[in-house]
Amino acid sequence: MNLIKLNIKTENQKYPIFIGNNIIGNLSKFLRENLISFNQCLIVVDKNVPKRLIKKVLNSLLKKKITLHHFNSSEKNKNQKNIDDILSILLNKNFNRNDCVISIGGGITGDITGFAASIFKRGLKFINIPTTLLSQVDSSIGGKTGINNKHGKNLIGTFYQPSLVISDIIFLKSLPKREIICGYGEILKHAIISDKKFFSFLDKNGSQIFNLKSPLIEKAIFKSCSIKKKVVEADEKEMGIRKVLNFGHTFAHAYEATLKYSKKLNHGEAVILGIKTAAKFSLSINILNIKEFNLIENHLNKLDLPKSINKFFSKRDLNKILSFMKKDKKNNSNKINLVLLKKIGSPIYKLQFDEKKINLFLKKELVK
Repeated sequence: MNLIKLNIKTENQKYPIFIGNNIIGNLSKFLRENLISFNQCLIVVDKNVPKRLIKKVLNSLLKKKITLHHFNSSEKNKNQKNIDDILSILLNKNFNRNDCVISIGGGITGDITGFAASIFKRGLKFINIPTTLLSQVDSSIGGKTGINNKHGKNLIGTFYQPSLVISDIIFLKSLPKREIICGYGEILKHAIISDKKFFSFLDKNGSQIFNLKSPLIEKAIFKSCSIKKKVVEADEKEMGIRKVLNFGHTFAHAYEATLKYSKKLNHGEAVILGIKTAAKFSLSINILNIKEFNLIENHLNKLDLPKSINKFFSKRDLNKILSFMKKDKKNNSNKINLVLLKKIGSPIYKLQFDEKKINLFLKKELVK
């Protein structure tokens, strides 16, 4: 599969996403073709990105005035202090609104860089070069930026669309398998909420996608991005249909926060657990039938994906999990908002539940 271009069009911004293998050396060409110019640029780069790949980016920007800032990417570092570090560089270097910030890294790096770009002088150009499967299929699309704090995940942030996104498969080849699994969680979520044919494609080819087999990996990324593109274009600010993208995430964010964003459970693994929990809860209240639930459970088993919250939590953690669920930013009352499933490809998002009902459900899950 050759270079793929997806155009995202929201109310306030139109921008392209380029997907391909070994395309990052064409960055200056992409900038020129999309009429993106700047006087100077701050590149915020995840310390885990291989230097040879960073060099490809820098070689493509030889005629530009560049400042490089290395960021130690982790959920714990997705905080105000690191935003202040980026803002200090921009102020000290006299950046203005004609300048640019580029993120090279996973979703955390993109979130924190995009947030800094959105609040500095009310907005700098922002270019996102996602380097993990998770960020290529999820966080690089849709304009959500933000940081965590002691009250929970992503509670402080903005909607701020990038000017350009470049998703290069070459970055994925440097990642451990756990990071590929992490991204697969979001691909699976997109299939479950939107497209049973795509779910069947994943069920048939999942192991080859894990091994980054071409053209299957490109097809999976493209299809996943296309699903999110359609939802984001219909509802940029998450006032309605975009809420379906939170399938599994209310549980997932609470799981992460309960473990204090430790390496024991990364975001994509938490999403996979959240998908299983949300599907099981849908089954328990007779929204989802057992046949559809088994399709999801068997897929998780076949690919040896995380599937049991018992491995990470006990009944002692229940109050913490519920406390974080109640603080979820999608709630607009004393009840907890959940996205559930009628069948694969058919989610329901206008559902609210008492804490007591979720408590009883999770208590049963945690004693198995």
